[in-house]
Amino acid sequence: MTLSTSSGQASAAQLPDPAVLVLEDGTRHTGRAYGARGRTLGEVVFATGMSGYQETITDPSYAGQIVLQTAPHIGNTGMNDEDAESRRIWVAGYIVRDPSRVVSNWRANASLDDVLVEDGVVGISGIDTRSITRHIRSAGSMRGGIFSGADAALDPQEQVRIVREAPEMAGRNLSAEVSVDVATVTTAMGERIGNLAVLDLGVKQATIDNLAARGFEVHVLPQNVTIDDIRAVDPVAVFYSNGPGDPAASGDHVELLRSVLDAGLPFFGICFGNQLLGRALGLGTYKLPFGHRGINQPVLDKQTGRVEITAHNHGFAVEAPLEGTFDSPNGYGKVEVSHVGLNDNVVEGLRALDIPAFSVQYHPEAAAGPHDANYLFDRFRDLVIASQKDSK
Repeated sequence: MTLSTSSGQASAAQLPDPAVLVLEDGTRHTGRAYGARGRTLGEVVFATGMSGYQETITDPSYAGQIVLQTAPHIGNTGMNDEDAESRRIWVAGYIVRDPSRVVSNWRANASLDDVLVEDGVVGISGIDTRSITRHIRSAGSMRGGIFSGADAALDPQEQVRIVREAPEMAGRNLSAEVSVDVATVTTAMGERIGNLAVLDLGVKQATIDNLAARGFEVHVLPQNVTIDDIRAVDPVAVFYSNGPGDPAASGDHVELLRSVLDAGLPFFGICFGNQLLGRALGLGTYKLPFGHRGINQPVLDKQTGRVEITAHNHGFAVEAPLEGTFDSPNGYGKVEVSHVGLNDNVVEGLRALDIPAFSVQYHPEAAAGPHDANYLFDRFRDLVIASQKDSK
């Protein structure tokens, strides 16, 4: 039936194009096209943040993933030129329940829908995101595809076949897709400590800003640099950023980090950098059933006994004993788990006791919040300053 437009209701011709979300187990959800039209494939994951969607979709850690927002209403504050965490949108696809019909923020200069179209990001709206989230929590993250426009009319079995032929996240190295091609430098603010070599595995702008604010001149380096390239920066320390992919597929970055540790350079890693420190120390990593993604994850800092609410985006974790200290299998002395996730007892941080190195599995820069873990940048600064004093 066609609705009369004279009554203020839209006609069938004015309704958004149909779209379908197809999971690799054959589950299907029919909704409306959102963003660009076409097809997109990736690992379907859910993010629990109630706000900060612009920071989420521009976080390079989400490369290769179709992100579902559990918050039902997305897009009301639009998009602006200040809050992006990198040079583009990285999500492979986007799933929301109720996209905002209007933009209601004085800082916005575009709508979320328009930016998704501009960047070619295929999305879907108008589906039961709670049902999908519960399914992923039970069955685990899995490959999926969003089909809209002409692709929505493909035979359902053909759509499932396309999804099942997509690459799995386990075993994928995505660092080259998100890293800078040439080095960039951000000037230190305040009292200058020295040059900091940042390996860009998917670094966020808020991380760079926080490091510069602590007195580091931040040299963001491509992910394929060598130890000689790092030495050429004359760094006082090295930092490994967050990023997408399977740490087991990043052997070159692990070997590079071992060279950094062997050189005695202070080290701090976050998220993917935590997993790579674990592997450099000789520990294993594994894929979580559905990962941690959102800005409301409780973590215990064992050093202070304080519980922090933290921002996460990781699908892999480090294998290590949660209590006491243990010897690094690769000969770097004593190590302890410094932070533990209180939802599921996942390792959320490592601290080496005999070398100047530590890491956390979450995002202390936490744009758009919370900021409970921002002190970790101060802890890193203090570690570097102490190391400089010891070397004199």
